Amino acid sequence: MVTKDLRRLKIKKRIRGKVSGTAERPRLTVFRSNKQIYAQVINDVEGKTVAAASSLKVGEKTSKKELAAKVGEMIAKNAQEAGIQAVVFDRNGYLYHGRIKELADAARNGGLKF
Repeated sequence: MVTKDLRRLKIKKRIRGKVSGTAERPRLTVFRSNKQIYAQVINDVEGKTVAAASSLKVGEKTSKKELAAKVGEMIAKNAQEAGIQAVVFDRNGYLYHGRIKELADAARNGGLKF
């Protein structure tokens, strides 16, 4: 029997086979837990995280979608401070709706291109 986690990992493996980050265009990856959401900008050539943001740093109590939007704004700001303008989006096997979409839209509005 295939559980939700195994299905997501299978999709994640398929996506990671096609998506890779470079120094000019690193990978923006998203991890979503039940309560929090995390985003990282990763240069896969060097294996280094260039910028990161998470909902743990947002002190307010709001809905999960609003938290995801704030994390999207934070990751865009952090990436631009690191000199990153364009990224490749890695949804990490999650469906592109809800919190993942909110984070991506906020990152786009914050100035990241993908």
